[in-house]
Amino acid sequence: MAGQRLPVPRLEGISREQFMQHLYPQRKPLVLEGIDLGACTSKWTVDYLSQVGGKKEVKIHVAAVAQMDFISKNFVYRTLPFDELVQRAAEEKHKEFFISEDEKYYLRSLGEDPRKDVADIRKQFPLLEGDIKFPKFFKEEQFFSSVFRISSPGLQLWTHYDVMDNFLIQVTGKKRVVLFSPRDAQYLYLSGTKSEVLNIDNPDLAKYPLFSKARRYECSLEAGDVLFIPALWFHNVISEEFGVGVNIFWKHLPSECYDKTDTYGNKDPIAASRAAQILDRALKTLAELPEEYRDFYARQMVLHIQDKAYSKNFE
Repeated sequence: MAGQRLPVPRLEGISREQFMQHLYPQRKPLVLEGIDLGACTSKWTVDYLSQVGGKKEVKIHVAAVAQMDFISKNFVYRTLPFDELVQRAAEEKHKEFFISEDEKYYLRSLGEDPRKDVADIRKQFPLLEGDIKFPKFFKEEQFFSSVFRISSPGLQLWTHYDVMDNFLIQVTGKKRVVLFSPRDAQYLYLSGTKSEVLNIDNPDLAKYPLFSKARRYECSLEAGDVLFIPALWFHNVISEEFGVGVNIFWKHLPSECYDKTDTYGNKDPIAASRAAQILDRALKTLAELPEEYRDFYARQMVLHIQDKAYSKNFE
């Protein structure tokens, strides 16, 4: 039995005040139309990006298959000049390639030193800065990163969550985005921040039987659309054609809640990581008990967590 399928709402002409007062507090995905994004939606053609981006070296993912898997790492990292990446990503077949003539490319831009610097399209690609306007729906001091993304047609990214709120700006091309509520995490077979279920359209329910219970929120993005992805919402993205996008991440929580060494915006908040470490120690302590007692007290702990930590304010 398939899980419930729900459309992501689309709204046009939403102001910052309307978003912050009425929509943002709901903590649900939303497609915003009619946002002023600047000239990028018309200017960022393959030829223009190749010319303006130039020969800057970029690190990319290269995959022989369309469904990328970050758990098994079914891709390789390679480096290309930016203009060559754009040209190759726009092709279906390649005369020059790393793995195969129909390999897929994915750019997720990085800071100058990824160990210390966050991605910001305005710094890594300054000649493009004047073409794009970021939605001013959050305070400037909350800004974390702006990530440039370029994908080959048909490329599918693994289902994962981020710990910060973000806007996915579809600059050119089309994407299909499927999202899952944080409350359905128990059905997604997680490994860290990522789901083991790669084929979300035809999942192996013998291997992942609970996946059918996950509610699925879906939308299609075209040039000029902006998708609000609240922190902790799982998302899976397919590029239906060659496309360019920009993610704007901002800090929903006070800055001190986040790991200061996190340049990608995907490390769990400090308190969550600390709680997970305490839980691991508790489980090791439980392992000292005989099976009957271990089972009994583990169930007591689960009930205690549900009583003290689960919220009744979310679906």
